[in-house]
Amino acid sequence: MRHEFTVMDSELLVDAPILALRRDTVTMPGGNTAKREIVEHFGAVAVVALDDQQRIAMVEQYRHSVGARLWELPAGILDFAGEDELNTAKRELVEEAGLEAAEWSLLVDLVTSPGFAEEAVRIFFASDLSHVERPDAEDEEADMDFAWVPLDDARAAVMDGRITNSIAIAGVLAASEVVAGRATARSTDVPFALRPTHMADRRQKQGIVPDMKKKQ
Repeated sequence: MRHEFTVMDSELLVDAPILALRRDTVTMPGGNTAKREIVEHFGAVAVVALDDQQRIAMVEQYRHSVGARLWELPAGILDFAGEDELNTAKRELVEEAGLEAAEWSLLVDLVTSPGFAEEAVRIFFASDLSHVERPDAEDEEADMDFAWVPLDDARAAVMDGRITNSIAIAGVLAASEVVAGRATARSTDVPFALRPTHMADRRQKQGIVPDMKKKQ
């Protein structure tokens, strides 16, 4: 029989606007327990938006954790209570790229750092694009650059190290497989089983809605 890892105790250590840190005491095989620190997260979405010239919409954004500007996909946190993944993706595509799409499908779900963090990301594939007005940006997004990148060039940039954001890497390579006919994108109705719930549930119980990242 496979061991059932049961949480015996849980302690909230840090509760910040867009993440939290908790320490769980978990049963281990053999009867012992061990403490595991987990970074809680709302989860996120990203979009590979492909135009009729086989180019994808990409943004370059400053990321303070690495002190560098990274080329990424339009993306955002699932930080609004009750908002599903697809609607979040549509909103972020407008806000970051000034685009809407008539066709949507699911590329991949991924866990960014399963050794210590809950963050899971759903990456969508969007096509039949149209331009719309992009709202005014704030903070790092006010310094964000935008570019249309041929899909083949984006794939090459992944392989030679110019694209290093893990979500962008997964999206670019998955989209390349779909466009080449070696894979098929899935329906957006597929449940996002990996979507984190700990922090979202706690914030909603505290009445921090609809924007769950705004602490009271």
